[in-house]
Amino acid sequence: MQHIFRIILLGLALACTATVSAAQQTPEERGKAHFNDPKLGGGTSGRSCNTCHPGGKGLFGVADKMGWATPAGRSRTLEDAINICITKALNGKPLGVKSREMQDLIAYLRTLKPKP
Repeated sequence: MQHIFRIILLGLALACTATVSAAQQTPEERGKAHFNDPKLGGGTSGRSCNTCHPGGKGLFGVADKMGWATPAGRSRTLEDAINICITKALNGKPLGVKSREMQDLIAYLRTLKPKP
């Protein structure tokens, strides 16, 4: 019985550690995790943003643009462009424009720079 109790306590301790670690991540780190997550937006395609844009290819400076070309045509906002990719390429549902996931993705996209 004491052995089971110790296992439960260990499991709880590990769960708390994982929660604290996730909370301590920067928006850029969370955004990169979303960028590599094939389930972003509830996606069912098995693909992530990184599938089409490995290492951010084609997205360097994207956060500084005034318009974006997407598979569905031109978008006026970066949030719209992201949501088009999520719905069309990942078979997911659009993220809320003000959602933490969206803001984290944008924070990550701002870090993408071409290699020197």
